Amino acid sequence: MNTLRSIAVFCASSNGEDEKIFEEAYSTGAYLATNNITLVYGGSKLGLMGQVAKGALNNNGKVIGVIPDFLKTKEVVHTEITQLITTQNMHERKLKMHDLSEGFIALPGGFGTLEELFEILTWGQLGLHKHPIGILNSNNYYDDLLNMMDKMVKKGLLRSSNMKLVLVANTIEDLVDKMRNFEPIEVPKWMNKNQT
Repeated sequence: MNTLRSIAVFCASSNGEDEKIFEEAYSTGAYLATNNITLVYGGSKLGLMGQVAKGALNNNGKVIGVIPDFLKTKEVVHTEITQLITTQNMHERKLKMHDLSEGFIALPGGFGTLEELFEILTWGQLGLHKHPIGILNSNNYYDDLLNMMDKMVKKGLLRSSNMKLVLVANTIEDLVDKMRNFEPIEVPKWMNKNQT
């Protein structure tokens, strides 16, 4: 059973046009807070990111924001969170979020969210971490992406064993339950510490 004392959430910095997704971002933050799980996120007060932070803060949760210096403007940065960490660039931001977290969740988002999700999946595939990675499929947002992943497996370009890294649920309660019970995959024998 994984402790999950902290979870990094990747999601959009815009509101989008789907009210259910917007509401579930808030509910995600609230759920993490009421279950004593620290929220680690991108540090913005805008969009779905802001809603996740608001949900956690409104329920007395601990919220750590990690934001690169070039994005740290009054219009963007959340000034009411528990802790704000400033990094030099986007890469350092992802490393810091990784270091602070015992699990990762992707909510709906755009290119940035997908980039964060796939990088953390790749790190897991290579054995660089053994933390659970979840996709919250709010209002079926990720159906097409999940179908694409299945196609990767069918075409022999993604190992079916690596698909086990991707935990998917339609509710935050079910997703966190799956993450608590996640068992890391075995790193291929041809990988050694020098290669990872």
